[in-house]
Amino acid sequence: MVTEITERRHDRRTRTRFPINSELRFKLLDDKSVVEMGAGQTINLASGGVAFQTGRSLKPGAFIELSISWPVLLENTLPMRLIAFGRVLRSTPAMTACTIDKYEFRTQSRAAQAATTRRDSMLQRWADEVLKENVKMRLATA
Repeated sequence: MVTEITERRHDRRTRTRFPINSELRFKLLDDKSVVEMGAGQTINLASGGVAFQTGRSLKPGAFIELSISWPVLLENTLPMRLIAFGRVLRSTPAMTACTIDKYEFRTQSRAAQAATTRRDSMLQRWADEVLKENVKMRLATA
């Protein structure tokens, strides 16, 4: 009990983190192209970010797309996935933390399927929008 209170006092995060251990897949974007893809396990989730394990370090600052197996079925029958877009904040082989800047839920197949890469990357389109918005903000304040 004392440990929990002490940990909460030292934790500056304003959003509650939920300890969800679920399978995930990721795509990492750097210099306008997908440079890495892989799989891992979530450690915890909050409305503003995700902590997860991949067994390797990912580049901080890179755009990332996560596809997370959601632990609740839609209408008690359909498996769901949380698709989240954000940026890698920090990473070690033991844990990576990233933001959630945009997300959506999708239904998924009941049978396991191999991951496929789409040519029209939603990650790429989202990253381009973020970068354009950053340029507009810089020009407006200059």
